[in-house]
Amino acid sequence: MSDISWLTRRPIAHRGFHDLNVKRWENTLSAFDAAIDKGYAIECDVHLSSDGVPVVFHDHVLTRLVGQEGHVHDKTAADLAQMRVGGTDDHVPTLAEMLARVRGRVPLVIELKGIEGQDTGLVAAVAQALDGYEGEAAIMSFDHWLIRQFETDAPGIPAGLTAHGRTIRDLEAHFSMLAHPISFVSFGVMDLPNPFVTFVREKLAMPVITWTVRDQWAQDLTTAHADQMTFEGFDAA
Repeated sequence: MSDISWLTRRPIAHRGFHDLNVKRWENTLSAFDAAIDKGYAIECDVHLSSDGVPVVFHDHVLTRLVGQEGHVHDKTAADLAQMRVGGTDDHVPTLAEMLARVRGRVPLVIELKGIEGQDTGLVAAVAQALDGYEGEAAIMSFDHWLIRQFETDAPGIPAGLTAHGRTIRDLEAHFSMLAHPISFVSFGVMDLPNPFVTFVREKLAMPVITWTVRDQWAQDLTTAHADQMTFEGFDAA
């Protein structure tokens, strides 16, 4: 396993260092610039456009963020670039555009979001975008069908499982993903502590980051049961 100590070195700004979508919206170049200014690592979300380009956007549907009907996967990257996020001057950026903006100045944690049967090629497209990128970057996903592709389609890129839940069924599903070569876990802070996270940290010596920390209580949970937080809504300096 490659050294990923950088993953837990600094707090991770959830979807960039936005202001809860008042003026500086999530997953925008402005939010990423603000995180860089603070020296925070950046978490972002990636979907595949209709023409196979990874774009930085959280939701499957467009309504909440750009006020239009439809799905991300139905629009080209050029279409999305014309859309303004939250009515601001920020557009929907491609992953390549975001990487060019960050330029390795802070670490990146990229969450892949896809619809099975719809977003074939997402992992390979993200890996291609990261090919030659000189900064510290990792990929992760909730979607087990995507994680199963990490080893073949994104070899050499640090990869993680995004997860939550504490029921037996939840935990069994999480443990099953340890059969794949993941190197970290991003776990919902509200579901800590639990046996899966304890096993990952203590038996596998694998780093665990949390999501999404919004108050001191959640910070304290992270300190007690994980290695770093993904946060929003406050300055973690």
